[in-house]
Amino acid sequence: MHVGFVMNPIAGMGGRVGLKGTDGKVAEAVDRGATPRAPERARRALGRLAAVAPEARVSTAADPMGERLVREAGFDPVRVVDPFEGDAPEPTETTADHTARVVRAFAGREGEAGLDAGDASDAPVDLVVFVGGDGTATDVAAALDGTGVPMLGVPAGVKVYSSVFAVSPEDAAEIAATFSRTERREVMDIDEDAYREGEVRPELRAVAAVPVTDDLQSSKQTASGTVESLAEGVADDVRARDGDGVTFVLGPGSTVGAIKAELGFDPSPIGVDVWRDGEVVARDATESEILDRLGEENVIVVSPIGGQGFVFGRGNPQLSPAVIERCEVRIVASRSKLDDVRTLRVDTDDPELDAELAGWVRVRVGKFETRMMKIA
Repeated sequence: MHVGFVMNPIAGMGGRVGLKGTDGKVAEAVDRGATPRAPERARRALGRLAAVAPEARVSTAADPMGERLVREAGFDPVRVVDPFEGDAPEPTETTADHTARVVRAFAGREGEAGLDAGDASDAPVDLVVFVGGDGTATDVAAALDGTGVPMLGVPAGVKVYSSVFAVSPEDAAEIAATFSRTERREVMDIDEDAYREGEVRPELRAVAAVPVTDDLQSSKQTASGTVESLAEGVADDVRARDGDGVTFVLGPGSTVGAIKAELGFDPSPIGVDVWRDGEVVARDATESEILDRLGEENVIVVSPIGGQGFVFGRGNPQLSPAVIERCEVRIVASRSKLDDVRTLRVDTDDPELDAELAGWVRVRVGKFETRMMKIA
Protein backbone atom coordinates (compact mmCIF):
# COMPACT_ATOMS: atom_id res chain seq x y z
CA MET A 1 0.00 0.00 0.00
CA HIS A 2 1.33 3.39 -1.08
CA VAL A 3 -0.55 6.27 0.56
CA GLY A 4 -0.31 9.93 -0.41
CA PHE A 5 -0.95 12.08 2.69
CA VAL A 6 -1.75 15.79 2.63
CA MET A 7 -3.17 18.11 5.29
CA ASN A 8 -4.99 21.42 4.99
CA PRO A 9 -3.52 23.06 8.12
CA ILE A 10 -6.29 25.65 8.48
CA ALA A 11 -9.26 23.28 8.13
CA GLY A 12 -11.81 23.70 10.92
CA MET A 13 -10.17 26.74 12.52
CA GLY A 14 -13.31 28.86 12.26
CA GLY A 15 -15.61 26.44 14.06
CA ARG A 16 -15.14 27.05 17.77
CA VAL A 17 -14.96 30.82 17.30
CA GLY A 18 -18.37 30.86 15.63
CA LEU A 19 -17.43 31.42 11.98
CA LYS A 20 -19.16 28.24 10.65
CA GLY A 21 -16.19 27.67 8.35
CA THR A 22 -12.77 29.00 7.42
CA ASP A 23 -13.08 29.78 3.69
CA GLY A 24 -11.99 33.39 3.29
CA LYS A 25 -12.09 33.88 7.08
CA VAL A 26 -8.64 32.75 8.22
CA ALA A 27 -7.48 36.18 9.41
CA GLU A 28 -10.73 36.75 11.30
CA ALA A 29 -10.50 33.30 12.86
CA VAL A 30 -6.98 34.06 14.06
CA ASP A 31 -8.10 37.44 15.42
CA ARG A 32 -10.81 35.65 17.39
CA GLY A 33 -8.24 33.35 18.95
CA ALA A 34 -8.75 30.26 16.79
CA THR A 35 -6.15 27.52 16.98
CA PRO A 36 -5.44 24.84 14.36
CA ARG A 37 -7.53 21.68 14.58
CA ALA A 38 -6.16 19.72 11.62
CA PRO A 39 -2.67 18.80 12.93
CA GLU A 40 -3.98 16.83 15.89
CA ARG A 41 -6.53 15.07 13.68
CA ALA A 42 -3.72 14.22 11.28
CA ARG A 43 -1.53 12.99 14.13
CA ARG A 44 -4.26 10.63 15.30
CA ALA A 45 -4.78 9.18 11.81
CA LEU A 46 -1.07 8.70 11.15
CA GLY A 47 -0.48 7.19 14.58
CA ARG A 48 -3.17 4.61 13.96
CA LEU A 49 -1.88 3.91 10.43
CA ALA A 50 1.58 3.25 11.87
CA ALA A 51 0.04 0.80 14.34
CA VAL A 52 -2.08 -1.18 11.87
CA ALA A 53 0.09 -0.90 8.74
CA PRO A 54 3.69 -0.13 9.74
CA GLU A 55 4.86 -1.45 6.38
CA ALA A 56 2.81 1.10 4.42
CA ARG A 57 4.68 3.38 2.05
CA VAL A 58 3.76 7.03 2.57
CA SER A 59 4.40 10.01 0.34
CA THR A 60 3.48 13.40 1.69
CA ALA A 61 3.54 17.16 1.21
CA ALA A 62 6.24 19.47 2.47
CA ASP A 63 5.51 21.29 5.70
CA PRO A 64 3.25 22.81 6.81
CA MET A 65 1.07 20.30 4.93
CA GLY A 66 2.24 16.98 6.34
CA GLU A 67 5.94 16.03 6.32
CA ARG A 68 6.75 16.58 9.99
CA LEU A 69 3.68 14.68 11.18
CA VAL A 70 4.41 11.76 8.84
CA ARG A 71 7.95 11.50 10.19
CA GLU A 72 6.75 11.81 13.80
CA ALA A 73 4.46 8.83 13.20
CA GLY A 74 7.50 6.75 12.26
CA PHE A 75 7.27 6.75 8.48
CA ASP A 76 10.19 7.61 6.22
CA PRO A 77 8.41 9.30 3.32
CA VAL A 78 8.86 7.70 -0.08
CA ARG A 79 8.55 11.15 -1.52
CA VAL A 80 7.96 14.68 -0.25
CA VAL A 81 6.14 16.94 -2.72
CA ASP A 82 6.99 20.63 -2.34
CA PRO A 83 4.24 22.74 -3.98
CA PHE A 84 5.47 26.13 -2.78
CA GLU A 85 8.10 27.13 -5.37
CA GLY A 86 10.19 28.84 -2.72
CA ASP A 87 10.13 29.28 1.03
CA ALA A 88 7.37 27.40 2.81
CA PRO A 89 4.48 29.67 3.81
CA GLU A 90 2.92 29.99 7.24
CA PRO A 91 0.13 27.44 7.77
CA THR A 92 -2.49 30.18 7.43
CA GLU A 93 -1.05 31.12 4.02
CA THR A 94 -1.50 27.72 2.38
CA THR A 95 -4.01 27.62 -0.48
CA ALA A 96 -6.23 25.31 -2.48
CA ASP A 97 -3.68 25.49 -5.30
CA HIS A 98 -1.01 24.05 -3.00
CA THR A 99 -3.29 21.12 -2.19
CA ALA A 100 -4.08 20.55 -5.86
CA ARG A 101 -0.38 20.53 -6.83
CA VAL A 102 0.43 17.94 -4.20
CA VAL A 103 -2.46 15.69 -5.14
CA ARG A 104 -1.70 15.87 -8.86
CA ALA A 105 1.86 14.81 -8.09
CA PHE A 106 0.59 11.92 -5.96
CA ALA A 107 -1.48 10.80 -8.96
CA GLY A 108 1.59 10.66 -11.19
CA ARG A 109 0.72 13.51 -13.48
CA GLU A 110 3.90 14.65 -15.22
CA GLY A 111 5.06 18.22 -14.78
CA GLU A 112 3.29 18.74 -11.44
CA ALA A 113 5.40 20.08 -8.57
CA GLY A 114 8.65 18.92 -10.19
CA LEU A 115 7.39 15.44 -11.00
CA ASP A 116 9.91 13.25 -12.77
CA ALA A 117 8.04 10.37 -14.37
CA GLY A 118 11.24 8.36 -14.62
CA ASP A 119 11.61 8.02 -10.85
CA ALA A 120 9.96 4.89 -9.44
CA SER A 121 9.03 6.78 -6.27
CA ASP A 122 6.87 9.06 -8.42
CA ALA A 123 4.48 6.26 -9.42
CA PRO A 124 0.84 6.99 -8.62
CA VAL A 125 -0.16 6.29 -5.04
CA ASP A 126 -2.83 3.68 -4.26
CA LEU A 127 -4.86 6.13 -2.17
CA VAL A 128 -4.83 9.83 -1.31
CA VAL A 129 -5.62 10.47 2.36
CA PHE A 130 -6.35 14.13 3.07
CA VAL A 131 -7.10 16.03 6.26
CA GLY A 132 -9.65 18.81 5.86
CA GLY A 133 -13.28 19.59 5.23
CA ASP A 134 -15.61 19.83 2.25
CA GLY A 135 -13.56 22.54 0.55
CA THR A 136 -10.43 20.40 0.74
CA ALA A 137 -12.40 17.40 -0.52
CA THR A 138 -13.48 19.45 -3.53
CA ASP A 139 -9.87 20.44 -4.28
CA VAL A 140 -8.63 16.84 -3.96
CA ALA A 141 -11.44 15.42 -6.13
CA ALA A 142 -10.74 17.97 -8.88
CA ALA A 143 -7.03 17.15 -8.87
CA LEU A 144 -7.73 13.39 -9.07
CA ASP A 145 -10.41 13.63 -11.75
CA GLY A 146 -9.71 11.13 -14.50
CA THR A 147 -6.78 9.45 -12.73
CA GLY A 148 -8.57 6.50 -11.12
CA VAL A 149 -6.78 7.14 -7.81
CA PRO A 150 -9.24 6.94 -4.88
CA MET A 151 -9.45 9.45 -2.03
CA LEU A 152 -10.35 9.29 1.65
CA GLY A 153 -10.93 12.16 4.06
CA VAL A 154 -9.87 12.56 7.68
CA PRO A 155 -12.62 14.89 8.94
CA ALA A 156 -11.23 18.18 10.26
CA GLY A 157 -13.56 20.82 8.78
CA VAL A 158 -16.55 22.53 10.34
CA LYS A 159 -19.33 21.21 8.09
CA VAL A 160 -18.27 17.90 6.47
CA TYR A 161 -21.27 17.37 4.19
CA SER A 162 -19.51 15.00 1.78
CA SER A 163 -19.68 11.22 2.02
CA VAL A 164 -15.96 10.76 1.28
CA PHE A 165 -14.88 11.07 4.93
CA ALA A 166 -14.19 8.41 7.51
CA VAL A 167 -16.13 8.65 10.76
CA SER A 168 -12.96 9.47 12.75
CA PRO A 169 -9.21 9.88 12.18
CA GLU A 170 -8.58 6.38 13.49
CA ASP A 171 -11.22 4.91 11.18
CA ALA A 172 -9.51 6.58 8.22
CA ALA A 173 -6.31 4.72 9.04
CA GLU A 174 -8.14 1.40 9.40
CA ILE A 175 -9.86 1.91 6.06
CA ALA A 176 -6.64 2.88 4.30
CA ALA A 177 -4.93 -0.25 5.60
CA THR A 178 -7.69 -2.75 4.79
CA PHE A 179 -9.88 -1.63 1.87
CA SER A 180 -10.14 -3.87 -1.18
CA ARG A 181 -12.57 -2.03 -3.43
CA THR A 182 -13.99 1.43 -4.07
CA GLU A 183 -17.25 3.03 -5.10
CA ARG A 184 -18.27 6.42 -6.42
CA ARG A 185 -19.24 8.88 -3.69
CA GLU A 186 -20.49 12.47 -3.72
CA VAL A 187 -18.35 15.45 -2.80
CA MET A 188 -20.61 18.21 -1.48
CA ASP A 189 -19.90 21.75 -0.36
CA ILE A 190 -22.03 24.73 0.60
CA ASP A 191 -21.98 28.49 0.22
CA GLU A 192 -20.35 29.51 3.51
CA ASP A 193 -21.58 33.11 3.36
CA ALA A 194 -25.17 31.86 2.98
CA TYR A 195 -24.49 29.28 5.71
CA ARG A 196 -23.42 32.04 8.12
CA GLU A 197 -26.74 33.75 7.41
CA GLY A 198 -28.62 30.57 8.31
CA GLU A 199 -29.28 29.19 4.84
CA VAL A 200 -27.94 25.78 3.85
CA ARG A 201 -27.29 25.36 0.12
CA PRO A 202 -25.52 22.05 -0.49
CA GLU A 203 -24.07 21.71 -3.96
CA LEU A 204 -22.65 18.65 -5.69
CA ARG A 205 -19.03 19.49 -6.55
CA ALA A 206 -17.68 16.13 -7.74
CA VAL A 207 -18.09 12.37 -7.69
CA ALA A 208 -14.97 10.52 -6.60
CA ALA A 209 -13.73 6.97 -6.04
CA VAL A 210 -13.68 6.18 -2.31
CA PRO A 211 -12.86 2.98 -0.37
CA VAL A 212 -15.97 0.96 0.49
CA THR A 213 -16.56 0.39 4.21
CA ASP A 214 -19.19 0.85 6.90
CA ASP A 215 -16.92 3.40 8.57
CA LEU A 216 -17.58 6.08 5.96
CA GLN A 217 -20.22 8.61 6.81
CA SER A 218 -23.31 9.12 4.69
CA SER A 219 -24.18 12.46 3.17
CA LYS A 220 -26.17 14.78 5.37
CA GLN A 221 -29.92 14.93 5.10
CA THR A 222 -31.34 18.43 4.87
CA ALA A 223 -34.86 17.57 6.04
CA SER A 224 -36.01 15.26 8.79
CA GLY A 225 -39.79 15.41 9.17
CA THR A 226 -42.11 17.23 11.53
CA VAL A 227 -40.89 18.17 14.99
CA GLU A 228 -43.75 20.31 16.30
CA SER A 229 -44.85 18.09 19.18
CA LEU A 230 -41.25 17.35 20.11
CA ALA A 231 -40.43 21.05 20.20
CA GLU A 232 -43.49 21.80 22.32
CA GLY A 233 -42.59 19.13 24.87
CA VAL A 234 -38.95 20.17 25.21
CA ALA A 235 -39.85 23.87 25.40
CA ASP A 236 -42.33 23.09 28.19
CA ASP A 237 -39.57 21.35 30.11
CA VAL A 238 -37.19 24.27 29.61
CA ARG A 239 -39.77 26.81 30.73
CA ALA A 240 -40.49 24.71 33.82
CA ARG A 241 -36.90 25.33 34.92
CA ASP A 242 -37.06 29.10 34.38
CA GLY A 243 -36.13 30.78 37.66
CA ASP A 244 -34.02 27.84 38.82
CA GLY A 245 -30.82 29.19 37.28
CA VAL A 246 -30.44 26.27 34.86
CA THR A 247 -28.48 27.18 31.73
CA PHE A 248 -29.66 25.52 28.50
CA VAL A 249 -27.17 25.36 25.65
CA LEU A 250 -29.29 24.94 22.52
CA GLY A 251 -27.42 23.47 19.58
CA PRO A 252 -27.73 24.23 15.86
CA GLY A 253 -30.04 22.71 13.28
CA SER A 254 -33.70 22.70 12.35
CA THR A 255 -34.86 20.33 15.11
CA VAL A 256 -33.44 22.37 17.98
CA GLY A 257 -34.35 25.49 16.01
CA ALA A 258 -38.01 24.48 16.34
CA ILE A 259 -37.51 24.32 20.12
CA LYS A 260 -35.99 27.80 20.11
CA ALA A 261 -38.95 29.11 18.12
CA GLU A 262 -41.34 27.44 20.56
CA LEU A 263 -39.56 29.27 23.38
CA GLY A 264 -40.44 32.50 21.60
CA PHE A 265 -37.23 33.77 20.08
CA ASP A 266 -35.78 33.93 16.60
CA PRO A 267 -33.07 31.25 16.56
CA SER A 268 -29.67 31.36 14.96
CA PRO A 269 -30.42 28.22 12.90
CA ILE A 270 -26.86 27.03 12.45
CA GLY A 271 -25.46 28.55 15.64
CA VAL A 272 -25.59 27.78 19.35
CA ASP A 273 -27.88 29.89 21.55
CA VAL A 274 -27.82 29.97 25.35
CA TRP A 275 -31.03 30.31 27.42
CA ARG A 276 -31.42 30.87 31.15
CA ASP A 277 -34.37 31.91 33.31
CA GLY A 278 -36.68 32.87 30.47
CA GLU A 279 -34.30 34.77 28.24
CA VAL A 280 -31.54 34.36 25.69
CA VAL A 281 -28.21 35.17 27.30
CA ALA A 282 -26.06 34.46 24.23
CA ARG A 283 -26.91 34.20 20.52
CA ASP A 284 -24.78 32.40 17.96
CA ALA A 285 -22.25 31.88 20.74
CA THR A 286 -18.62 30.87 20.36
CA GLU A 287 -17.04 28.25 22.59
CA SER A 288 -15.63 30.91 24.94
CA GLU A 289 -18.97 32.74 25.14
CA ILE A 290 -20.74 29.51 26.06
CA LEU A 291 -18.18 28.72 28.76
CA ASP A 292 -18.53 32.24 30.18
CA ARG A 293 -22.29 31.78 30.60
CA LEU A 294 -22.39 28.31 32.12
CA GLY A 295 -23.54 28.07 35.71
CA GLU A 296 -23.84 25.40 38.39
CA GLU A 297 -26.40 23.37 36.42
CA ASN A 298 -26.16 23.20 32.63
CA VAL A 299 -27.96 21.23 29.94
CA ILE A 300 -27.00 20.81 26.28
CA VAL A 301 -29.92 20.14 23.93
CA VAL A 302 -28.64 18.77 20.63
CA SER A 303 -29.97 16.80 17.67
CA PRO A 304 -27.99 14.33 15.56
CA ILE A 305 -27.29 15.16 11.94
CA GLY A 306 -29.73 13.39 9.62
CA GLY A 307 -28.19 10.61 7.57
CA GLN A 308 -24.92 10.67 9.53
CA GLY A 309 -26.03 10.40 13.15
CA PHE A 310 -23.33 12.66 14.58
CA VAL A 311 -24.37 14.22 17.89
CA PHE A 312 -21.07 16.08 18.38
CA GLY A 313 -18.24 16.77 15.97
CA ARG A 314 -20.05 17.82 12.79
CA GLY A 315 -21.45 21.33 12.43
CA ASN A 316 -21.27 22.17 16.15
CA PRO A 317 -17.59 22.60 17.13
CA GLN A 318 -18.62 25.34 19.57
CA LEU A 319 -19.85 22.42 21.73
CA SER A 320 -16.28 21.52 22.60
CA PRO A 321 -15.09 18.97 25.15
CA ALA A 322 -14.71 21.80 27.68
CA VAL A 323 -18.40 22.68 27.20
CA ILE A 324 -19.72 19.12 27.10
CA GLU A 325 -17.91 18.09 30.28
CA ARG A 326 -19.77 20.78 32.25
CA CYS A 327 -23.22 19.86 30.94
CA GLU A 328 -25.89 17.20 31.03
CA VAL A 329 -26.56 16.12 27.44
CA ARG A 330 -30.11 15.72 26.14
CA ILE A 331 -30.53 14.40 22.60
CA VAL A 332 -33.67 15.12 20.58
CA ALA A 333 -34.67 13.99 17.10
CA SER A 334 -37.70 13.38 14.93
CA ARG A 335 -38.72 9.76 14.43
CA SER A 336 -38.04 10.01 10.70
CA LYS A 337 -34.48 11.16 11.33
CA LEU A 338 -33.76 8.21 13.61
CA ASP A 339 -35.38 5.79 11.17
CA ASP A 340 -32.55 6.58 8.73
CA VAL A 341 -29.74 6.35 11.30
CA ARG A 342 -28.45 2.96 12.45
CA THR A 343 -26.34 4.35 15.27
CA LEU A 344 -25.35 7.69 16.76
CA ARG A 345 -21.76 8.93 16.70
CA VAL A 346 -19.53 11.46 18.43
CA ASP A 347 -16.18 12.91 17.33
CA THR A 348 -15.30 15.62 19.85
CA ASP A 349 -11.49 15.82 19.32
CA ASP A 350 -11.14 14.08 22.72
CA PRO A 351 -11.06 10.27 22.35
CA GLU A 352 -11.50 9.76 26.11
CA LEU A 353 -14.64 11.89 26.13
CA ASP A 354 -15.90 10.04 23.04
CA ALA A 355 -15.52 6.78 24.96
CA GLU A 356 -17.38 8.22 27.97
CA LEU A 357 -20.28 9.33 25.76
CA ALA A 358 -20.53 5.96 24.00
CA GLY A 359 -23.28 3.51 24.91
CA TRP A 360 -27.06 3.44 25.04
CA VAL A 361 -28.81 6.80 25.41
CA ARG A 362 -32.41 7.95 25.53
CA VAL A 363 -33.40 10.18 22.61
CA ARG A 364 -36.56 12.24 22.85
CA VAL A 365 -38.70 11.85 19.72
CA GLY A 366 -42.04 13.41 20.73
CA LYS A 367 -43.79 15.46 23.37
CA PHE A 368 -43.41 12.63 25.83
CA GLU A 369 -41.98 9.69 23.82
CA THR A 370 -38.36 8.56 23.80
CA ARG A 371 -36.34 5.96 21.92
CA MET A 372 -33.18 4.13 22.97
CA MET A 373 -30.24 4.59 20.58
CA LYS A 374 -26.62 3.55 20.82
CA ILE A 375 -23.72 5.97 20.47
CA ALA A 376 -20.97 4.00 18.75
